[in-house]
Amino acid sequence: MSEHYFTRQPRSAEDRRRFQTELRGFPFLFVTDAGVFSRDGVDEGSRTLIGMMDFPSGARVLDIGCGYGPIGLAAARLAPRGHVTMTDINERAAELARENAALNGIGNVTVKTGDLFEPVAGETFDVILANPPIRAGKAVVYRLFEEAKAHLAPGGAFWVVVHNKQGAPSARKKLEELFGEDSVEEIGKHKGYRVYRAVRSRDQKNI
Repeated sequence: MSEHYFTRQPRSAEDRRRFQTELRGFPFLFVTDAGVFSRDGVDEGSRTLIGMMDFPSGARVLDIGCGYGPIGLAAARLAPRGHVTMTDINERAAELARENAALNGIGNVTVKTGDLFEPVAGETFDVILANPPIRAGKAVVYRLFEEAKAHLAPGGAFWVVVHNKQGAPSARKKLEELFGEDSVEEIGKHKGYRVYRAVRSRDQKNI
């Protein structure tokens, strides 16, 4: 059985590949490898989130579980006056994200390695983006949701993409429990994927 892409140190033999693609009108060249999520091309869930995410050009953005970098690097193009922090527990993925940032000439990013929000303890962001690791299990995904709220600045937005068959309705319910029903919105859907935006109210306390 193949190892999960959220393994800290993948044991699978390296098998580097390159592909070109376009995200939000920007051309990208990505290097990928064995042991990382969706190495043969940007997955449909990430593409759906990238296509719908929206934030100010000066936003402080966090891409949680960045993989080799498509969501975070697209965000960096959309926020040229801001800064994007990208994190992943998978050391190989994080190194690829650094390499892909350099390969595409993107300088307003920082890539950190660690479990979920561990590398950004004490930091807050205007925007948090996530294509969560569903295969890691509901407990991990819901912990991601809870910690996302704690790492949002007042008025900040958590954007997440989940497929219907992978629990989108229950994910929305959990977000409404955490952020409040009126603070969660379905931004759109595509090929079974749903994109939700949960906004932390300006008077909400961290959990």
